[in-house]
Amino acid sequence: MAPLTITPPLLNSANPWCTTLEQLQELYDSAYTGAITTRTSLLNGFPHDPAVHQFAFYDPTNHVASPSNVDQAGKPNDTGSLNTLGYSPILLEEYLGFIKSISQGLPSRPEGGREHFKPVVISVTGSVEEVVACYKLITSCQRAVRMVLAMEINLSCPNIPGKPPPAYDSASLLTYLNVLKIEINRQISEDGTSAHPHTGHTHVPIGIKTPPYTYQDQYNGLIKALKDSALAEPEHLPCPITFITSCNTLGSSLLLSPQLEGFAGGQSHEVFHRTLESVTRTGIGGLAGAPLHPLALGNVYTIKGVLFQHKELEHIQIIGVGGVEDAAGYKRMRAVGAAAVAVGTALGRKGVKVFEEIGGELDTSR
Repeated sequence: MAPLTITPPLLNSANPWCTTLEQLQELYDSAYTGAITTRTSLLNGFPHDPAVHQFAFYDPTNHVASPSNVDQAGKPNDTGSLNTLGYSPILLEEYLGFIKSISQGLPSRPEGGREHFKPVVISVTGSVEEVVACYKLITSCQRAVRMVLAMEINLSCPNIPGKPPPAYDSASLLTYLNVLKIEINRQISEDGTSAHPHTGHTHVPIGIKTPPYTYQDQYNGLIKALKDSALAEPEHLPCPITFITSCNTLGSSLLLSPQLEGFAGGQSHEVFHRTLESVTRTGIGGLAGAPLHPLALGNVYTIKGVLFQHKELEHIQIIGVGGVEDAAGYKRMRAVGAAAVAVGTALGRKGVKVFEEIGGELDTSR
């Protein structure tokens, strides 16, 4: 399996701030991103409702939140975020159209000393059958664009009622991997083994986005699924996963905001209400930003260490994500084994300039 080359090893994670063509174009145009990621999409879109799909930034020291659903909102110390979002309302095919538009605007050759145009990681989700259909569409799009495409399967969103993240269940995860391995073999059999003239890849690389793991059996389940997929038919192909994005938001999290409510007699009383709305009407969502950073580091460190214990899995790279907002956070992620580092909450807080802040600080520290 060809590795996914990201130079510099810095990109955005799948999040609300990579939803539109304009947002993706700005990310792609940045000299400080080595790749970009789309917001997680489905074949048929997602019924986004701003009344129940929300996000907010907050200060982890006092848990006071900024106004909800406002990009680049809040104060400098609002380094945490909570969201009750689901997936993108934009269909996968529309994202592939966005990517074609970006490709058409590329110069005749890569600039800035790059050997190749920066990759685009297309984040998708759905049932096993839907993800395979997504993969076929992305593979077809790869033939029409000049940059490397990769598919990231988001199997870790905590905000979809009745649909627990498949990456917490080894058997569910293995089902996805086995079917994708069969599809890769089908494509190789039909197209031959010759590499794509623009990308050098024989097939579109596949990654999985994992949820935060908090105890060893969860890591064991991940590794078991990866190892079992390497042994599954067709046996002459390795595990179909090229990279793991670790990790997604931590579910079961809640922010409360105080409000004064009046009572008879003119007295008021402080009452706590949920900061965000949600589909379940509880306000419980996914935690990200600075509060997630230590757990994200632990996940990357542990997954990397376990992968190296199995020769058939050594090729799998890790994209580290969770609470990175400066060069120090980037360096910590790289120190625990991340081949590349992704940014989410800080992108929402600061905009694309966050990549220049991180990259510029790295340049001056060398």
